[in-house]
Amino acid sequence: MQRIAIVGAGKIGGMIAAMLSASQSYDVTVLDRDQAQLDRLRGAHPVNRVRVDIDDEAALAAALSGMSAVLNAGPFQLTTRIARAARSVGAHYLDLTEDVASTRVVRGLADGAPSAFIPQCGLAPGFITIVANDLAKRFDTLHDVRMRVGALPQFPTNALGYNLTWSTDGVINEYCEPCEAIVDGRLQQTMPLEELENFALDGIAYEAFNTSGGLGSMCETLLGRVRNLNYRTIRYPGHAAIMKTLLNDLGLRDRRPLLKEIFETAIPVTMQDVVIVFVTVTGMRDGRLMQESYANHVRAGVIDGVPCSAIQITTASGICAVLDLLMEGGLPEKGFVRQEEIALDAFLANRFGRHYVTA
Repeated sequence: MQRIAIVGAGKIGGMIAAMLSASQSYDVTVLDRDQAQLDRLRGAHPVNRVRVDIDDEAALAAALSGMSAVLNAGPFQLTTRIARAARSVGAHYLDLTEDVASTRVVRGLADGAPSAFIPQCGLAPGFITIVANDLAKRFDTLHDVRMRVGALPQFPTNALGYNLTWSTDGVINEYCEPCEAIVDGRLQQTMPLEELENFALDGIAYEAFNTSGGLGSMCETLLGRVRNLNYRTIRYPGHAAIMKTLLNDLGLRDRRPLLKEIFETAIPVTMQDVVIVFVTVTGMRDGRLMQESYANHVRAGVIDGVPCSAIQITTASGICAVLDLLMEGGLPEKGFVRQEEIALDAFLANRFGRHYVTA
């Protein structure tokens, strides 16, 4: 049985622990600096719980010694520290970060590593990257690749049309940091919350706008092969206008701790959410202009006896499926591994990836 460490006992880390322990294929240890977080872990199957100061890299490395793989479910600010600790003990490393700068550091750590480094194994980047690359491979010539993801409350009740479903720090970061895109064949930086578009799925109106990090390494992969490539976050109409007022007009872009406090004080958490994945690719095939799309809704449910939000299910099942594929020999076992190297069919056939298969 493979020994697996999960760093971070929050909403996502706890869900990963529940999934892996329920599979009875992994000996799971969860590490966190907060004993209360460890005590709140739920699930029908036991996991090991270790309190460790994540800021102490020597202590963290000691706690990770002997692990086959380290799954980072901590906040994006700790990504590089946890990745360095995994590198020092020779363990495989997987994370969920959407932070572009952190991923660059992880890629550097992967150079010459005896183990695999697979960042961005969640929903976006992660699953949406796998889907987009699968669709893109079906074309002789690519024109446009549009990737859209949203984690939304099923029953919105405030002007933002939003409830907290995952990391507040992560949401703020993706609303504030520059975005990557390919525009007319050239790699460009675009501004978050811009290029607003409106659309409908199943009769429900949505908006989508630029946010940072969702493309993963797709710009590098498709540069020179696609005319336009972009990623946008899906929200209910009106959300972007309010966020631009908060961040730009009220200056909270430069006061992120205050914005986080406001969010976590005023916006309730919900477990009744829905994750929307929408990818559209256009291009030439057999001399004809063609379009293919992928649309999916994943809703909240119960895993291993634990009520789970849709964002917990999709994010945790993503990294668990990639871990399974790695341990089964289906992915490179050394160096940097991109999400685009994961086959969609293999992912969806995996016992964890099946959570994305809806009736």
